[in-house]
Amino acid sequence: MGQPFRFAIADTAVAQAGGISLLDLHFDAAAICHAYDAVVPLAQRLGVPPPPPRLAGFAYSAVAALGAKITFPEDGEPNVVPMITDPADIDRLATPSDYLSAGVVAGRLSLLDELKSRRPDAVNTIGHLYEGPVTTAELLMGQSFLTLPFDDPERAHRLLDYCVATSAAYARSVMQRLGIAFRPGPVGIPDDFAGMFPPDTFADFVVPYWNGLYDAMNASERFLHSELLRVEHMPFLEPLRISVFDPSADQYLTPELLAEHCPCGFECRIQSWHVRDLSASDLCDMYRHLASFKPRIISFYLCDASEEPEISAILQTARSLQ
Repeated sequence: MGQPFRFAIADTAVAQAGGISLLDLHFDAAAICHAYDAVVPLAQRLGVPPPPPRLAGFAYSAVAALGAKITFPEDGEPNVVPMITDPADIDRLATPSDYLSAGVVAGRLSLLDELKSRRPDAVNTIGHLYEGPVTTAELLMGQSFLTLPFDDPERAHRLLDYCVATSAAYARSVMQRLGIAFRPGPVGIPDDFAGMFPPDTFADFVVPYWNGLYDAMNASERFLHSELLRVEHMPFLEPLRISVFDPSADQYLTPELLAEHCPCGFECRIQSWHVRDLSASDLCDMYRHLASFKPRIISFYLCDASEEPEISAILQTARSLQ
C-alpha cells in the first residue's frame, strides 16, 4: 500500500491570490468568490482540484454561541476574550436558549447563505463545530483554567461538563440549520491544551470528557488532534478507541516516538515553517523520511504563493509514493 497524503491551499494563499485580507474571507461573500476564482490558476499549475469557495477557517463558533467575544485582526487569526474572570463565575454559567443567535454565529450563517446563493458549490460550513473540552474551558476562562483542577477540582469538573454539553448541543443545532443529518459517523476532537495536564490529572480531567463528547456526537470512528501530548499520554489512546492521532506541531512527539509508542494510526505533517525555511530538495527528503514511519497520512499546505516551487516538489514526491 502506498503512502496517503493530504494537501490544501491555505486561507492565507487564497487571500493573497485575490489581493484581499483574511478579514475579508471572514466577512465578505463577494471577496470570497473573487479570491477563490483568483486561486484557480495556481491550483491548476499544481495539478490539484481548485478549492471550492468557503468562509475562512474558524474554530470558535461554539464559544461564540456561549457569549464569548471574538476579535478579528485584519490579517491574523481570530482570538477569544475570556468571559470567566473568577472561578465563582462557573456557578452562574447558563445554557443558551438559542445557540445560533449569538452575533458571530448568526453573522457567519447569514454570510454562508449569501455565499451559497452566489456559488452553490460553496462548502457548507461556518467553521469547526467545537474545540475540545479542555481547550474550550481554557478559551472561556483563560490560562487560569490550567491550575483550576488543582485549586478547585469541583468547579473544574463542572466547567468541563458544561463545555461538553454545550459543545454537543451547539454542534447539533448548527448541523440541523445547515441540513446536515446527525447520524453515527467519524468524529474528530481538536484539544491542544489537554497535554498541559500530567497523566494522573489527564485521567481525571481529560479522558472522561473526550469520551463524553465522542459519545454525544455519536462517533463511530474517533479522530484526535492534540499538540502537547507526550509519550506518557500515549497509553490513554487505546482505551479511548482513537483511530488516528494527529499531533500536528507537537514538540514532544517525533515520528520515531510515534512509531514506537502510539497505539493507533497517526498523522505526520510538513509544517508551514518547514516549507518557508527549507529547500525543495530538503522538503522532499523530509517527506520520504516521514513516509518511512508509515503514518496513516502525511499532510502539507501551501500558505504563500511564493512557495509554489517547493510545494510542487513535495507534491511530485508524494504522488510518487502514493
